Formats: sequence, C-alpha cells, structure tokens
Amino acid sequence: MIPIADDNPTRRTPVVTWALLITCIAVFFWQITLPEEGFRMAIHQFGVIPAALFADPFGHPELPLAPIATVFTSMFLHGGLLHLAGNMLFLYVFANNIEDSMGHGRFIIFYALCGAAAALTQGLMAPDSTVPMVGASGAISGVLGAYLILHPFAWVKLLVPYFVIFFIWLPAWLMLGLWFGFQLLQSMATPADEAGVAFGAHAGGFVAGVILIPFFRRRGVPLFR
Repeated sequence: MIPIADDNPTRRTPVVTWALLITCIAVFFWQITLPEEGFRMAIHQFGVIPAALFADPFGHPELPLAPIATVFTSMFLHGGLLHLAGNMLFLYVFANNIEDSMGHGRFIIFYALCGAAAALTQGLMAPDSTVPMVGASGAISGVLGAYLILHPFAWVKLLVPYFVIFFIWLPAWLMLGLWFGFQLLQSMATPADEAGVAFGAHAGGFVAGVILIPFFRRRGVPLFR
C-alpha cells in the first residue's frame, strides 16, 4: 500500500518539508553524478557506521566527519532511486501536517531528533556492524508516529498495486498501525547486520515521534483529533 494523499488540510505553507524534499533530491542527483566508486565512497563517508559511531563518536581516523555528525548527514543520502522516491512520497503526504502542528523551527529539531533516535536504535541492534546506513526513512518514521498521535482519524488515500492498480481510503490509525507492526515484526525477525532495510531504525524513529510530539506541538494543538 502506497500513500499518495490525505484529507487533512494545513494552515501554513510547509516550507521546511519542501526544503527537506528538495535537499534530499539535490543530494541524490549529486550522488548519481559520481562514478560508481565515488557513489559508494559518499555513502561510506557520510552514512552512519555503527562500529565507528560507538568506537569513536567524535573522531575516527578513517572518516572525514566525526561519526556523530554522520547521524545527521546520513538523513540526506539514499541508496537508489526507489529508496529516494519512497521516502519522499511519505514525507510529502504526512510531514506538512506535523510541521503545521509545531511550526517551522520546532519541526527541524523534531525531524533531526527522530532521525538520530532511528539511527541509534538500528546501531544498538548491531553495534559492531561496518555497513553504513543512509536514508531519510528514520526521521520520516518519526513524522508518521507523530501523525498517528495527532490525526489518527484522518483518511489516507492509498495506491494498491495488486495485479491491477486500484485506490482505497483507510483511516490513519489503521494504515500507520499496520505499517508500524510490519516494521516491528521485521526488525525482530531479521538480524540487524544482515537486513537490507533498516527496520529497527523505522521502528525506533516511529516511537521517538510518538514520544516527542506532545512536547513539540504548539499550545492549543489537540492530540487524537
């Protein structure tokens, strides 16, 4: 099920959401201009490597950035076009309402904290892993967790490619509940150092969003509306 829209209007232009979208797309275009070895090197240098992060978080001899900084740089790199497209679609559908609920400045901090929580969750599941993690999905998972708490009864339009393509509407609580359940089950069933998808990061980011949204929403913004 692929979300393509919701029925949840906003009052403010989501400038941070659009900035994140444009930045991720621009960084990916930079990545694909690199030769194959350069593409891999960019992911290695700016992605989160758990073994380096937990060994020398503030400086590592083999990396141009301190590993703690890669927790944030990794959010803007992607491993391929489908990886980028999926993340940007989820960001486009859900992030505008979360930015609207807290304002632009708070949303930047919220997004970064959720992304950091996601990276640390995945890293703690395989602290000796030398496989770099990249992608915005951990931070976006935090956006999904916040959306569940703020707008569980909003309706989400989903594209379902099953033999033929059709569209259905589901309440956000059901769609996001199914999504989180799948991430949680996959994170428990798949060894973290063997997974091609960072399911643990998705689950960790989602939980971070659920926990943080009551503190980041503007005064007067209700929960579960």
